[in-house]
Amino acid sequence: MAKIPHRLYLTEDQMPKQWYNLRADMKEQPDPMINPATMKPATEEDLYPVFCKKLAHQEMDAQTRYVDIPDEVLEMYKMYRPSPLIRAYNLEKALGTPAKIYYKFEGNNTSGSHKLNSAIAQAYYAKDQGLTSLTTETGAGQWGTALAEACSYFGIPLTVYMVKVSYQQKPFRKAIIETFDGKVIPSPSDTTEIGRKILAENPNTSGSLGCAISEAVEKAVTTEGCRYVLGSVLNQVLLHQSIIGLESKIAMEMLDEYPDIVIGCAGGGSNLGGLIAPFMQDKITGKADPRIIAVEPASCPSLTRGRYAYDYCDTGKVAPMARMYTLGSGFIPSANHAGGLRYHGMSPILSKLYHDGYMEAVAVEQTKVFEAATMFAKLETILPAPESSHAIRTAIDEALKCKETGEAKTILFGLTGTGYFDMAAYSAFLAGSMKDYIPTDEDLKRGFDGLPKIPGIQE
Repeated sequence: MAKIPHRLYLTEDQMPKQWYNLRADMKEQPDPMINPATMKPATEEDLYPVFCKKLAHQEMDAQTRYVDIPDEVLEMYKMYRPSPLIRAYNLEKALGTPAKIYYKFEGNNTSGSHKLNSAIAQAYYAKDQGLTSLTTETGAGQWGTALAEACSYFGIPLTVYMVKVSYQQKPFRKAIIETFDGKVIPSPSDTTEIGRKILAENPNTSGSLGCAISEAVEKAVTTEGCRYVLGSVLNQVLLHQSIIGLESKIAMEMLDEYPDIVIGCAGGGSNLGGLIAPFMQDKITGKADPRIIAVEPASCPSLTRGRYAYDYCDTGKVAPMARMYTLGSGFIPSANHAGGLRYHGMSPILSKLYHDGYMEAVAVEQTKVFEAATMFAKLETILPAPESSHAIRTAIDEALKCKETGEAKTILFGLTGTGYFDMAAYSAFLAGSMKDYIPTDEDLKRGFDGLPKIPGIQE
């Protein structure tokens, strides 16, 4: 049998022309979002002041299994997609494992991450609706960069509220966003009422995605012709990101392979949800039974230590509430937490699947993450993003288990992007100054104490 190639690229003709909506196959649906103004389930129309109409429809649609990708989106996808499926031969050899390790590399674009897959779609729908500007938040900067690229392509002005600690740690992310004509504001800021309130209560806060979301939503709903777009968590985002998993499955079928284990890093859930989508479909429908593992940072452990409850999606408590695994909308990760994966909650879709036992979750400390990252870089020649490196860490751990048992399992993980804007974190790790932070139960209790009271549901 011929050796499987290191890299497999699909042709443009083989690239999926539809996104896959995982909710259409779920046995039980995630609980509905709650409108904080009425404390009743949100309707599609309730979302129109915040989101583009077609995106609001995708957010609520649990019936349409496959959604056609607009031609304009496909044309932009073709500039960097299909992305390669890569066999990690060097890593396998170094570990001495009988496991076969594959990774889907999403870093072949200027944003350096998978985020562009949804950014293009959301910018297109905004342009199609005739909107004149967009707002968003960004944590580590990948989403802000990706959306700036997409907005520049479609000619839409963009304002990005960037988590303050990331804004300070990653000035070159700001520079790239500005290269694509995006405006970047460190969050919380004095440019919004919510930002001013947060600063008044905690002047030295390092910020959080919840804070940045609040500011971006406020800016959107108070600006004519403007809407808010989000890079993770939402159902619509997981829909757009399903192209990752769809391409992965096609490529693995071409190699006569199927993963025993699928691993993805987990912050809000966009990469994980996109990667696992078709494999989770197989699991739900009984066609296959892969182990699916979400990997999150120990400093922001929403799945492994959070509560499955309704919570605000933002710190300012203006966005709809969702039932998800959450640490509380007021939770702010330690400032020494490197990279993204710092959202207080997890995608409602993924939360429901985890709650119902369809997937597992592990939390890992950042020094162990960077140990895996540097090992991977030396062996595979790609400097991985800190977020991606959570998945690398667990892929290595699972491969070593195979070494102990002698099982030749097939492992697939998502390499969400590159780490070239994370050199301060790499430098801290190499200098030995990086510290692990694990919140105490008391730290988490403060977030849980702020969970909303919803009459008849959560009191």
